Amino acid sequence: MAMLTTEYILNDIQALTLSNTIADAKLLFNDLVFTHIPVVDNGEFLGLISEDDLIVYNKDKTINEIRFSLQTFFVKDTMSWLELLKLFSINDTNILPVLNSKNKYLGYYEMADILQILTKTPFLQEEGNVLILAKNKFDFSMSQIVQIIESNEAKLYGIFISGYENQKAIITVKLYSDNINDVIHSFRRFEYDIILGVKEDEYINDLKQRSDYLKKYLSI
Repeated sequence: MAMLTTEYILNDIQALTLSNTIADAKLLFNDLVFTHIPVVDNGEFLGLISEDDLIVYNKDKTINEIRFSLQTFFVKDTMSWLELLKLFSINDTNILPVLNSKNKYLGYYEMADILQILTKTPFLQEEGNVLILAKNKFDFSMSQIVQIIESNEAKLYGIFISGYENQKAIITVKLYSDNINDVIHSFRRFEYDIILGVKEDEYINDLKQRSDYLKKYLSI
């Protein structure tokens, strides 16, 4: 089951309304590290204004006068943290407005909070081994990878496709095994290339350091 993230919905910052001016929005941006600020009207989400948008408008204009320039990305309150991370990246933002099933504005997610969920997952927290595999993207299957791991009495902590290169899928696997070499040999028997076999969590420690750096950067 996907991990729900409704407990991370924030309402610390009041959304802008159509009657607010560009000057109001600029003052709010001066106090925040957000890339965007939501705009609502009687609880209805209308869109987001970005700080870059404010440069071209007179400070006395109202949001209503420039509502055509509002960006309209948002997320639903049923989305998992993995989906949220993808949408943060796609929209180049550190804030995502959250709507309920009736499209009413509930608040927002902040990227730093969602990143914290990632750092608490077994994929990053548990000690183990990281393997980066490659195989023709039409010839591999997640179920086969899991079967190979479990047949070697290893414990799987996480698996995801981290990219594609020259018709090959690049798959990152986090696992724990007392006999990691046996796992690696099994993957090779099934014609998986071993791009990287990392022991003692070197790869995970690097991910943690990058995540911690990003959270510190966002809090500046």
